[in-house]
Amino acid sequence: MNKLLTIAIPTYNRAELVDKQLAWLSLAIKGYESECEIFVSDNCSPDHTQYVIKKWQGILSNITFKSHRHAENLGVMRNIIFCLNSANTKYVWTIGDDDPIQNRAIPYVINKLKKHEDLSLIFLNFSGRNKITGEAIHPPTIVGNRWFDVDSEDGCGDGKAIFEHCFSKSVGAVIFLTATIYRTNLVKQALQRWPDAASNWISLAYLAGYCAANGSVIVTKETFLECIVGVSYWQKEPKSALLMQYKHIPEVILQLEDSGYSKQFCRRMLLQNGKEVNLKVFFGALRRWPMSAIKTVIPFLALIGLSVVDVMYFKEASIAEPTEVSTQQLQK
Repeated sequence: MNKLLTIAIPTYNRAELVDKQLAWLSLAIKGYESECEIFVSDNCSPDHTQYVIKKWQGILSNITFKSHRHAENLGVMRNIIFCLNSANTKYVWTIGDDDPIQNRAIPYVINKLKKHEDLSLIFLNFSGRNKITGEAIHPPTIVGNRWFDVDSEDGCGDGKAIFEHCFSKSVGAVIFLTATIYRTNLVKQALQRWPDAASNWISLAYLAGYCAANGSVIVTKETFLECIVGVSYWQKEPKSALLMQYKHIPEVILQLEDSGYSKQFCRRMLLQNGKEVNLKVFFGALRRWPMSAIKTVIPFLALIGLSVVDVMYFKEASIAEPTEVSTQQLQK
């Protein structure tokens, strides 16, 4: 691994956006060409994405710039995972082709990766904006427009505790692709442990959690990018809300437990998810796809029941439930 960081862009049929993102990258990466390589994974785009890639490979001839075009569209998650598995550098940063990123993000990331050799994960803080209205989006559980409400920039915090705090506050924050830099060998281990991760729309939360459990974590205080809300790939699927609430989130929580997170924390998160599910989503799905809705919800209800029993046992055994972690605790 001669290079330190792979900056990967998974894309499909959005040549203009890829062109704009590579134009940003060509400026932001100046001075760090020897530390980074670029990788673009084209999910069999029918537009002129290949022309854009070749154009920028010519312009950025002073940097390692690789690309791959799939023979068919693999789907968004499989393309993202292909990017992660294709990296041969110490760290991998997979960015969306439409996410606005500040120029100072690359210098910050490179400097932190060099300074803290045992880093397993970086969360870049970000703001949110609605694509349709243009209005700022504020996290429901956090004051202000900064999606991670904790910062731990010295690389010395408890990785598990930091992730548990971030995950419990906002699942959306820990699955924002462009905000996350993974240690490559750890994210590949995580994918090997869960071969079906590509079938789960929030499996990025599991990947981040696995990395956090096996090294130190940085969460930035300042924001470095913006998340354009309302354009997620899974939101276009007709059964997305049902699957996210009743299947994908519980699956990720169980994978986190298998990766070393305590049963107590995971049962608490299952119950939290159970409280947050929207019954209108279930009843709507029940009217449209009765058998599918029932098959999805029955395992969910079984998990919730098991979690209730486990939490009651924890209380009877005088095992205190995890409490909210303060910023000072996370930074210790």
